[in-house]
Amino acid sequence: MDITIRNEKVEDFNQVENVTREAFWNLYVPGCNEHYLVHIMRDHPDFIKKLDFVAEYNGEIIGNIMYTRAWLYSEDGVQMEIASFGPISVLPKYQRKGVGGALIHHTIDIAKNDGINIIVIFGDPHNYCKHGFKSSKDFNISDLNGEYPYGMLALELKEGSVKGHNWKYKYSPVLEINETDAEEYDKKFEHKEKGYTPSQEIFSIAVRSYLK
Repeated sequence: MDITIRNEKVEDFNQVENVTREAFWNLYVPGCNEHYLVHIMRDHPDFIKKLDFVAEYNGEIIGNIMYTRAWLYSEDGVQMEIASFGPISVLPKYQRKGVGGALIHHTIDIAKNDGINIIVIFGDPHNYCKHGFKSSKDFNISDLNGEYPYGMLALELKEGSVKGHNWKYKYSPVLEINETDAEEYDKKFEHKEKGYTPSQEIFSIAVRSYLK
């Protein structure tokens, strides 16, 4: 696909939120809240505007990626500011065509040039390991509880930058969504039926395994 990747503009906001909603609707839970996250993320101090990009095809926005600041804390008190992306969204009819991968690789090159040492995300390893991500455990990066969730992944941009330490990962508080506010915000969009999909059961099993 011949797509154009560019920074998001203010006039894109509504369209990007619609793309995000379409991409995540009924994927992990009935409905979704990722479009609300996109809405509140832009005004949060942890938002990295320089890494906010959309993908266009024939003049239509079909995908987007957004980044926030995040942090690693070592066992001896070292703090390292890093980055995390998500949501990354592609309209369903354009998924599995390389759009998401193009957005990832475009932005990680910029992040690397800006001195970001490592990117940590939560996602399906099947989707991200093909882009160079590995289990965070390979880099001795756990969550704040000292656990290594299955979907916690990392991509080192500066080789050896986290070597020799045990790290704990802290994501931006903007990701801690108020579900009531998200439900209210969703009322501004065209009505869509919430429903069950098999992917939700897979997600539920992963969450239950993590919480044990």
